[in-house]
Amino acid sequence: MMDIQSVRTLADKAEYQAALQAVRPYFDNEPEEGTFEAAHFDALVLLIEDYKNRHYPIPRAAPIEVLKSVMAANNYTRADLIEIIGSKARVADLLNGRREINLEQIKKISRAWHIPPAALIGDLAA
Repeated sequence: MMDIQSVRTLADKAEYQAALQAVRPYFDNEPEEGTFEAAHFDALVLLIEDYKNRHYPIPRAAPIEVLKSVMAANNYTRADLIEIIGSKARVADLLNGRREINLEQIKKISRAWHIPPAALIGDLAA
């Protein structure tokens, strides 16, 4: 039986490093499902992920930065975005930061350019 009293999160960087060392061998030799080793592997991964989320959070990109990155990566132009949104003035306002992207625009852009809607929602999703 598991001693539930001893279960806890990683307390510091040393424990985090130790957990990383302990999990490495499992990537080379993945344990069989349902074994103690598989449960240990899963627990280590969860503890490592929790520690990273608490101590090294990755900030969400601003929706307009995501949009600009997608445009640059795919060689999309302002004209391409105008075709989706339907207004030259709104596109200019969006790209210049004078206006926030709205839900209808998110839906249109997401469908047209296959961008996950959550990437364009930004802080509203948090």
